[in-house]
Formats: sequence, structure tokens, C-alpha cells
Amino acid sequence: MGILTRFKDIMTANINALLDKVEDPEKMVDQYLRNLENDLADVKKETASVMAEETRAKRELDECVKEVDKWQGIAQKAVLAGNDEDAKAALAKKASLLTKQASLEQAYTAAAENAAKMRQMHEKLVQDINDLNARKDAIKAKVKVAKTTEKVNKITSGVKDSSHSMAAFDRMEQKANRMLDEANAVTELNLSAPGTESKNLEDKYSSSSDASVDAELAALKASLGVGGTTSAQ
Repeated sequence: MGILTRFKDIMTANINALLDKVEDPEKMVDQYLRNLENDLADVKKETASVMAEETRAKRELDECVKEVDKWQGIAQKAVLAGNDEDAKAALAKKASLLTKQASLEQAYTAAAENAAKMRQMHEKLVQDINDLNARKDAIKAKVKVAKTTEKVNKITSGVKDSSHSMAAFDRMEQKANRMLDEANAVTELNLSAPGTESKNLEDKYSSSSDASVDAELAALKASLGVGGTTSAQ
């Protein structure tokens, strides 16, 4: 039967390998479940048909067996009645039924095997669908986390490394501090140069105010004996 081969291939398929090959597992897992559910509907219909065939074959076989037993009983009664001709006719009917019985047994065996395969296939499909339904939410959750992580990675890769910026900032700050320290050191060296202190004193007293000039003039006049006012000639 073609359908048996087709569904046998479905049963032996590696679900994880299929999911690894798809571009979007979140969407494909739903599609895979839909496909399995459609297949299950077909398998269920075919299984029911095969099981009905098994039942029919078993019923025909049972009826034939009853007929064989019936004609065996008729032959026995004919022998007891001393009627050999009737016994022969009953045994001939029985022999014919035994040939039919052998054929019916073969048909029933084949139908029973097919029904067993279909029932097994149906049960396997149901179990796979139940398992996938149980795993579906977990698969989708993993996909969502993966997509979020991928988005975060893209955003992170688009932004410059803050630690690099901080290190550069620290270097600039250290350079500014060094420049300031050097400038202060030069100023300090200039103040401690030779002659600087006396020069400062000289500068301090070299520029006299008007009051110091008047005092010096008064002292000079006093030493010369000149009065405070100049006499007219």
C-alpha cells in the first residue's frame, strides 16, 4: 500500500534535523504541526478502512469455519444413519469449504497485519503531535530569546566601546594635569632664580611716591641750613 510507505517515511524523519534547516523555526514548527495533523487525519481515515477490512475478513473466516464444522457434523450423522452417500456428499462440501477457509485465512492474516501497521502508525503520529505540542512553546521561547539577543548584539556592535572612550578621556585628563604641573614648575623656577629677590626689593623701592620725595627734599634742606621757604633776591 502506497500510503503505508509514505507515512513510514514521515515517521522515520528526524524532526530536529528538519528544524535545523529552516530559516524561521518559530513559523516552521507550526507548519510542521499542521502537516502532521493533516497526515493524522489521512492516517485515521485509512486506518479505519483497513480495520474494517480486517473485521470483514475475520467475519468471513469465522463463518467459513462454522460451515466446515456444520458439514463435518452432517457427515457424522449420515454415517451413523448408515447413509454413506449422504456422508460422502457432506464430506465433499466440507473439503470445498476447507479450500475456501485456507484462502480466507490468508486474506485475514494480511488484513490483520495491515491493520496492526496502521494502528501503530496512528499511535506514533498522535504521540509525535503530543510531544511537539509540548515542545512548541519551549522552541518558540528559545527563538524569541535568540532574536532578542541578536538584536542586542547588533545594537551593541553599532555603539563604540565605552571603556575605550573612558580610557582616552583619562589620558587627556592626565595630559592636562601634566601640562598644568609643568607650567607651575616653570613659574616656581622663575621665582627662585638668582637676583630675583633683590630685584624685587629694588623694584619695590625704586618708584617713590610724592610723599617720599618731599621728605627727602626737607632732609636735604635741613642739612644745608636752608629754611623751609626760599628768600627773594
